[in-house]
Amino acid sequence: MEKIHIYHTNDLHSHFENWPRISRLISNRAAQHREAGEEVFIFDIGDHVDRWHPFTEGTMGKGNTGLLNEAGYTAITIGNNEGITLPHEGLDSLFAQKNFDVLISNLYNKNGTRPAWSEPYKVYMTAAGTRIGVIGLTAPFVLFYKLLGWNLRDPIEELKKQLPALAEQSDIIVLLSHLGIHEDERIALEFPEIDVILGGHTHHILEEGKIVNGTLLAAAGKYGNFAGQVTLEVENGRPIKKEARLYEIAKTPRERWELAETEALFVMGRSLLATKVAEVEPLTADFLLDSDLPQLLCEAIREWCDADCAFLNAGLVLGPLDGQVTKFDLLSVCPHPINPCTVTLEGDELREILRMTLDESLPHVEVKGLGFRGTVMGRFVYDRIDVLEEEMDFLINGKRIEADEKYIVAIPDMFTFGRFFPQIVRSENKYYYMPEFLRDVLEWKLNRL
Repeated sequence: MEKIHIYHTNDLHSHFENWPRISRLISNRAAQHREAGEEVFIFDIGDHVDRWHPFTEGTMGKGNTGLLNEAGYTAITIGNNEGITLPHEGLDSLFAQKNFDVLISNLYNKNGTRPAWSEPYKVYMTAAGTRIGVIGLTAPFVLFYKLLGWNLRDPIEELKKQLPALAEQSDIIVLLSHLGIHEDERIALEFPEIDVILGGHTHHILEEGKIVNGTLLAAAGKYGNFAGQVTLEVENGRPIKKEARLYEIAKTPRERWELAETEALFVMGRSLLATKVAEVEPLTADFLLDSDLPQLLCEAIREWCDADCAFLNAGLVLGPLDGQVTKFDLLSVCPHPINPCTVTLEGDELREILRMTLDESLPHVEVKGLGFRGTVMGRFVYDRIDVLEEEMDFLINGKRIEADEKYIVAIPDMFTFGRFFPQIVRSENKYYYMPEFLRDVLEWKLNRL
């Protein structure tokens, strides 16, 4: 009987406070297994990169690649943070110095070829001759990839296309899935030939895994709070036993050097982002009161998008600016991977949405996900929109909203997701400005003051 160990991580999102313990745990346990003559594979399931952290921003994710190299990863797939928060050339060069395989079967270049740094799948051979076929899939944010110059295909259709050839070459099949728990369950039901699905994207936690139609699903939450292990007992090339477990990183002992290592990544990133980008008079920022920077950002996205008007939430700006402004300062006050966006709305729709922004409870709502890296929504800020409070109506460029008129409205792209503005989410008249983030547009505006 052969014993195969698989260690897996997902959705670190550049939370490096846990990384030293994760890499030490995996490295130490992998060494022990190898000394015992047992096979070890180490996989990451995507979103290791997140540009809120100065080390990731300063290296455009290449520092994350270095950390994966040092920890001895076998292969990874990419998540949406690698795929659509980096410009085309950023993703295309992200893995230039990799020592691991990048497996992603549904990502192509515009011309239909595969990126030189990726493979759809790979078959690994154990010392006993067992063939482990590993395939990767990432979430289908098709429009965003297209705007960045990539061709992303439907993951399920791509799986159907690739799986027959992989199955012929493999005894055991492992899927690296940055698709989310519901898609993983669907795949387990539809493709029983897959033995293990290592998941991510929806930040789900499966403490002892989950068996669906004979397939073992495993996932390790988010932010490096857990690291996962799957153990396969194999006889005659087939798994006769599958087990999954999670290691809670907060409960593993911390070495003295780990805090210094984590801080060193932050300091390195800050030094890489020390470039001066502007010089400004004091600009205030407040979630709940009138302040300078949220208003300036609102004006900036309207001008950038050449829209009729704009609105956004002040919670997007996390602090003031004064004097010399660096790339690090901009990241600190606007760390979100959020792009400017326009939506075309009829007058009645726009009026209804603007009335929703006046809800007194909305500024205090905590926001999680949608690319938002702040805490609460904050008050709403407007440009070329005047509020007629007594009538609960609005002026656009000094004129009352007309029901049948169409208006191009600039917004942060987070409003096109989630539950805040259903009319915007449903609209088919949206355009995303990529790859620039809000902080890039703010930098552009500061240089025009």
